[in-house]
Amino acid sequence: MSEKQQRLVLSIIDFLNQSINDGTIRDEDREGLDVAVQCIGEAFGVDPTDRGQVDRLSVKPATLQNIFEVFLKTKDKISSTAQVPPSTSTVAPVSPSAEDKAAAEKYKQEGNALMSSKQYDKAIHAYTEATKLDPSNPVYYSNRAAAHSSKSDHLTAAVDAEKAIELDPKFTKGYSRLGHARYCIGDYAAAADAYRRGLELEPNNASMQAGLRNSEAHPADVVEDTAPPSAASAGGPGGLADTLRNLGGAGAGGMPDIGGMMNNPAMMQMAQQMMASGGLERLMSNPTVANMMNQMNSGGGLPSMQDLMANPELRAL
Repeated sequence: MSEKQQRLVLSIIDFLNQSINDGTIRDEDREGLDVAVQCIGEAFGVDPTDRGQVDRLSVKPATLQNIFEVFLKTKDKISSTAQVPPSTSTVAPVSPSAEDKAAAEKYKQEGNALMSSKQYDKAIHAYTEATKLDPSNPVYYSNRAAAHSSKSDHLTAAVDAEKAIELDPKFTKGYSRLGHARYCIGDYAAAADAYRRGLELEPNNASMQAGLRNSEAHPADVVEDTAPPSAASAGGPGGLADTLRNLGGAGAGGMPDIGGMMNNPAMMQMAQQMMASGGLERLMSNPTVANMMNQMNSGGGLPSMQDLMANPELRAL
């Protein structure tokens, strides 16, 4: 019996027990469900009363129900998006005027000042305005990635870091931001890949050297399980962050709610990659991301990342 299968079984048992305890089922059905829970556990070698096994297999604070809700919404979005034929027309990018570039720089400076005073939402808004005026400048996306990371919104930070790299593959700060975001998501192989790509451009960067060491320090089976698509190692956009491009990053800042996420076309690519690679289970198994998902579903705030930020590599970014 693989550990992944046992994790799924434990999640099912947790769901059934929760249904018993919260009154979802009728009292007359409780006994039958108790028997079912016992039979399922015995058949798959899962004992919900064994704390050691539960600690090893549990995906909490994520739950089977919220994972399934994400899957259903993603599946619906994939179906609806697949019916829309791709556009055959292309629009040539318009270079920003000198006035727009100057105004964008002012927004960037405003964002930097807001970051210094820890007003992260306002900083995100300022950087977003800068990207609207001059969408070709990778610095604006990199700075916005830093603001998202400061709010523990590492998924969206990875999006902006990927965009910065796409605009300028030699922009080393983009790789540093991307490595930091992917590390915090728990995608250690992708984090290591981002740091390696950055170190190819700037071999003596102490921050990325530390980040690479920290990423490679995780067990090999974890790193292999989170390996990104080959496109990511080619220097272009790829991996989880690329699939999330523009997911919540084009607004005034902050973490989008689940409904907003599911209405974004980028969820199609994300779902395909995550479901194909097992990334959904891995992502939900990461305590920080799982807790964030639960709080998003319940309308609460984001979890604290102070412990993570104490890491030397994270603190240097």
